[in-house]
Amino acid sequence: MTTLVIGANGQIGKQFCQRAKKAGEPIKAMVRREEQAGWFAERGIDTVVADLEGDFSHAFEGCEQVVFSAGSGPDTGPDKTLMIDLYGAIRAADIAAEKGLKRFIMVSAMRAEDPMAAPEKLRPYMAAKFAADAHLRLSGLPYVILKPGRLSDDAATERFAESVDEAGNNQMSRGNVASALLYVVQYAALADTEFTLLDGTRSAAEVMA
Repeated sequence: MTTLVIGANGQIGKQFCQRAKKAGEPIKAMVRREEQAGWFAERGIDTVVADLEGDFSHAFEGCEQVVFSAGSGPDTGPDKTLMIDLYGAIRAADIAAEKGLKRFIMVSAMRAEDPMAAPEKLRPYMAAKFAADAHLRLSGLPYVILKPGRLSDDAATERFAESVDEAGNNQMSRGNVASALLYVVQYAALADTEFTLLDGTRSAAEVMA
C-alpha cells in the first residue's frame, strides 16, 4: 500500500521516509519545490512536487493512504498556520476522501482538543490542529491521529508512553514520532483511533496495538 507523505521535507517527514524506505514500505514524498527532491532521490525515494497552498490533488495518484506531517513551523505567523496546519490538512483529507483512499494518518499535537489551555503564542496552532482533527473524524475516511507532546531533537529510542504521569514529562522526540508513524503504516488494520504519545519505556505495539 503506497503512502503519500505530506510534509516529507520536514524534520519528522524526512526521518519517517528514511525509516519507511529501509523497511521496504512503498512511499511517495510530497515536496514543495523541485530542488528539494534531490535529498530523496539520493535515497531511492519517489517524490512528487506539489504545494499545500496550491493545487496538490495530483500528488495522490497511485497512493492508498496518507501520512500528514506538514506544519508551518515556529518561524511563521498565524497566516501560514491557517493555510497549512488548518486548511492544508482539511483539503488533504477532502481529496483523500474524494479519491477513495484507505486511510489518513495525521500528526497532531497533545492536548489539541483544548487550544485555550496552551500558552498564548501556541493557541493559533492548537486551534488549527483541533479543527483539522475534527474535520478528519467527520470525513468518512478511516483515520489514525497521533498526538505527540513537546517535540525535541533527542535521539529516537522507539519507546513510548501515553501520558505525562507515565512519562514523567511532556517530551517526544521527532525520531520517535517517525518511528510511531512507521508502526501505524505497517499496521494496516489500525483505524478510527487516536493516541497521545510521549517518550517512554514501552514499545509501539504495547501502546497502540
